[in-house]
Amino acid sequence: MAKRWSVVCVALAVVFSSGAIVCQGEPQAEPAQPKMGINLAGPADWNTELPFVDVFKLSRPWISQQKGKPWGQGPRLDLDEHGWVRSLQPDCWAETLMCTIDGGHYPSGKYTVFYDGKGKIEVGNAARIVEEHPGRLVIEVDSTKGAIFLRITQTDPADYVRNIRVIMPGFEEVYEKEPFHPDFLKRWAGVRCFRFMDWMETNGSRIARWEDRPLLEDATFCAKGIPLELMIDLCNRQKADAWFCMPHLADDEYIRKFAQLVKDRLNPELKVYLEYSNEVWNGMFEQSPWAGEQGIRLGFAEKPWEAAWRYTAWRSVQIFRIWEEVFGGRDRLVRVLPSQAANPYVSEQILSFQDAYRHADVLAIAPYISMNIHSSGNGPTAEEVAQWSLDKLLDHVENRSLPQAIEWMKRQKEVANRFGVGLVAYEAGQHLVAVGDANRNEKLVELLK
Repeated sequence: MAKRWSVVCVALAVVFSSGAIVCQGEPQAEPAQPKMGINLAGPADWNTELPFVDVFKLSRPWISQQKGKPWGQGPRLDLDEHGWVRSLQPDCWAETLMCTIDGGHYPSGKYTVFYDGKGKIEVGNAARIVEEHPGRLVIEVDSTKGAIFLRITQTDPADYVRNIRVIMPGFEEVYEKEPFHPDFLKRWAGVRCFRFMDWMETNGSRIARWEDRPLLEDATFCAKGIPLELMIDLCNRQKADAWFCMPHLADDEYIRKFAQLVKDRLNPELKVYLEYSNEVWNGMFEQSPWAGEQGIRLGFAEKPWEAAWRYTAWRSVQIFRIWEEVFGGRDRLVRVLPSQAANPYVSEQILSFQDAYRHADVLAIAPYISMNIHSSGNGPTAEEVAQWSLDKLLDHVENRSLPQAIEWMKRQKEVANRFGVGLVAYEAGQHLVAVGDANRNEKLVELLK
């Protein structure tokens, strides 16, 4: 089974470059080595990638608690500009969770907790304090017990508890110089491009100005995303190109300063992929109706979805021009116009609007393979699929889902060729999920695990 599934996955291999997408279904004498990229998982306390040795950086935003009240129903917390608790009301405390991962997925052992300021920190659930000193704790963690709980029960408003770091075993002497966990770096060694869509919290982003951006000093990266400095440092460390998704609300000053920091800090041998937001054509994301409203206001179209496509093209070109000005040209830039894999018409609309294709290098799509499972209607239903054997499921993927995805790629390649741009994938892989309430079918869930 594993060999058969790997064949299906290889057939979906795509090239992250300004060249053409590679269709493995067509014979090639000397197949080029695919330049593969990866989308990194977004910051969350349940993130299983564990990118940082300081697990507090992926802690849940503070939860306000009050004695005698239900969980999370304490008063509004007094936070500073970086999210640290400045003061607490009587009988109140601030609490957070880290590593909410089942099955002992994260390391057990002695973690070191560093902090600045004066106050009292307690831990619980999977952790207990075994050493306590001003500004430093040593906690024993048993990951089989679930999440690490940390709470501030006292803090001095004149010198409040801040800059908390919870360092995994063995990294307390090196975490400041090497923030990335070596297992994380090893896992993605050889990846040629990192797309930071989720690290930037792109979908539904509230970032509009440069002052809104996440900073290294922030209490947690789970509030606004991971700072740009760390994204650049990861690319430099791994010798991988960077793929940035510019927030849909971002003004020109944000774009310019973002580009300047990248130019100043990123290895000059690495390229930068530029994309406006993420899937603005997709109505399930907040940026889609917002872009539709802007497009209608500018007179691009009357229908909101068409206005969103055209606004994507228009704003993308503006962003490309700003980056070209900062970088003094476009040699290091890969200018991306994104579209819907299954709909070449959307691609044509985006590429052609105000000749956007003349300012772009690639068309980007996400050619997932899927089961096309529905509660009812076209395609197999959840009830039908739940009765299939694993062999029959793989037959469906190999004989129907995969050819469909390849056909999407071929049609999009024709569009890209017509407009003189390359074709890349911003996402791809398996989408073996059910639509709507079909995912509540227990047999289907077991089959697709």
